[in-house]
Amino acid sequence: MVQKIGQFVFMLHSHLPYYRMAGMWPFGEECLYECMEETYVPLLNMISELYDEGIKAKLTIGITPILGEQLNDPHLQQGFIDYLDSRIKAVSEDLERYPDPEVAHSQHLKYLAKYYFDWYNRIKDLFINKFNKDLIAGFKKYQDLGCIEITTSGATHGFSPLLATDTNLNAQFKVGSDTTKRLFGKKAKGCWLPECAYRQGYEFIGKDGKKKWRHAIEVTLQNNDIEYFFTESHVIEGGNSIGNRRNIGVYGNIEYIPLPKREATGYDTYSAYWLPDAQVAVMGRNDRAGFQVWSAADGYPGDGCYREFHRKDCNSGMHYWRITSSTTDLGDKMLYDPVLAMNQVNSNSDHYTNLIYHLLNDYKNSHNGKQGLVMVSFDTELYGHWWFEGIEFIKQVIKKLNNYVPEVEMMTAGEYLKAHPPTEAIQIPESSWGQGGHFWVWQNHLTEWMWPIIHSCEKRIIDIVSRYEKIPENNLLKRALNQLARENLLLQSSDWPFLITTWQAKDYATDRFREHVERFEKIADMIDNNAIIEEELSSIESIDNCFPDIDYRVYLPIEEGTMPQQEVKLAPLYENREEQFIAAQIIKK
Repeated sequence: MVQKIGQFVFMLHSHLPYYRMAGMWPFGEECLYECMEETYVPLLNMISELYDEGIKAKLTIGITPILGEQLNDPHLQQGFIDYLDSRIKAVSEDLERYPDPEVAHSQHLKYLAKYYFDWYNRIKDLFINKFNKDLIAGFKKYQDLGCIEITTSGATHGFSPLLATDTNLNAQFKVGSDTTKRLFGKKAKGCWLPECAYRQGYEFIGKDGKKKWRHAIEVTLQNNDIEYFFTESHVIEGGNSIGNRRNIGVYGNIEYIPLPKREATGYDTYSAYWLPDAQVAVMGRNDRAGFQVWSAADGYPGDGCYREFHRKDCNSGMHYWRITSSTTDLGDKMLYDPVLAMNQVNSNSDHYTNLIYHLLNDYKNSHNGKQGLVMVSFDTELYGHWWFEGIEFIKQVIKKLNNYVPEVEMMTAGEYLKAHPPTEAIQIPESSWGQGGHFWVWQNHLTEWMWPIIHSCEKRIIDIVSRYEKIPENNLLKRALNQLARENLLLQSSDWPFLITTWQAKDYATDRFREHVERFEKIADMIDNNAIIEEELSSIESIDNCFPDIDYRVYLPIEEGTMPQQEVKLAPLYENREEQFIAAQIIKK
C-alpha cells in the first residue's frame, strides 16, 4: 500500500451577480451565458468524463445561492440556448467569409472558425441532451456519487463584515444555506465567506447605554450548521498581506492600500484550525500553489500559447488570437493554435502535480513525518472563461494525481476535516481577498454613499417584519413581505460596490444597486401605507424571482449582542467535534 505524504484540497468558488432580466450585453445575462458556455458546462462534463473513467474528481465546488438560482431558472436556461444559437450563427458567417485572399492567414482563420463552430454545437448538445438543460441536477448527481462536495455562501454574496445587524447577517446565511439544501438535496457543511471577508467579535454600546458584545462571524455560521470556511494565506500566517491577484487595477487607477504589517503568527496553511468563538474550522489557501496560477507574471494562464481573452473578431466576436506575450499589443497578437495550447496544458499540469507533490513531501520531511494539507481556492470562472484551457488543466491534474502520484491524497474539504480534524484554535484578523487584504475595495470614497443606504434598509426591514411575527392571512401582504426580503438581499450584493470600485461596470452596478433599493422602498411604502398595488408587486416579482421559498420572518429582530446560539448537533463530518473543539481551545491557552 502506498504511504501518503499529505492531502490536496482543490476548491472552486463559483459566483456571478444576479443578472436575470437586467440587461444583456456588455453587462447582464450574456455574462452568465459566457460562463455557462466556457466554464460551468465544461466543468460538469469534465467531472462526468472522469467518473466514466473510474476517477472521482474530489473537487470542492462552491456555488453561491444566487448563482444556483440563475442556473435553475427556465428563462435563463432558454436564454442560454438562444445565446448559443446566436454564436453558432455568427461563426457560421465567418466560415462563409474565409478563406479570403484579401485577409492574411485566412486559411487558419477558417480552421479556427470551424473549431468554434464545433465547440458551440458541442456545448449546446451537452447542455440539452446530456444535462437536460439542468446543470444543478448535474452537479447534484455527482455530489451524490461522491465525486464533488458542494459548499454554500451568503444568499446574494453580501459583504458580511459591513452589515450593521446580526439579523441581516443571519438572513444572508440562513437563506443561502436553505437555498443550497433545496437545490442540491442536502445541507452544505462548508461555506465560502463572500469576498473571503471576515471580522472578529467586538464590543459596542447598545441603545440602552450598556456595553454589549457582537459575536464574530463564525457564530452566525455555526447557528446555520456551517462547519468550515476558507481564507487567504496571509490571514493565517501573518506578515505582509498579499493583496489582490485578480488584476482589478487594469480597469482603473486604484490605489493599493496595504494592511499594516503583522508579525508572523507561527501558524501555516498546512493544517486547518478552529476559530475561537464557535465550533467552525478555517482553511488557508496555500500561497505557493495558489501563486502558480494567480500570478500575472508567473502563472500558467499568462503563457503565450493560450487564448487571448481581450481581443475578439470585430464581426463575429470570436477569440481568434493567442496571448503571444504579455508585452504584445492586442493588434499584434498571433493567431490561436488549439493543438499548441493543449501541449502547453500537458506541460503545465505536469509541473503542477510535481509542485503539489514536493510541497507535501518537503513539509512531511521537515515536520517529523507529519502529513500536511495543501488547499488551493480559485474563482471557478478563471477556468474556461478567463483561462480558456483551464478546465482541461484541472482534468489533467486530477488524472495525473490519481494515476501517477498516489502518495498525494486528493480529498474534498469535508473529507479532509473528517479525517484530520483541527487540533489548534487560531484567532484571525479582519480580512478579505481584496487589495490590501482588508475591506477597502468595498468601502472607499467611491462606495461610501452606498453603506448608509444598505444600513437604512437593514433597519427598515427589521422594523416592518417585527409587526408581522405571525404570517398574515392576506396573501398579497405576505407576497409583499417576501418580496421585500428578496430585494433587501439583492441590494446587499457585494458585487455592486466591487464593480464600482474597479470601474469594470461602474454605471451598470450603480444602476442595479439603485434599482433594488427603489424596489425595496416601493414595497416598504406600500406595506406601511396598507396600499399594496398587485400589478406593481407582480411586475417586481416577475423580474426578481429568486429564493421562491423565502420566509420574510428570517428578518424577525435579533437583539444585537444577544444572538442565541443553537444547540450544537454533532454531524457525521466531525463525530467528536465538541470534544475536538474544547481540546483545541485548551491547547491554544
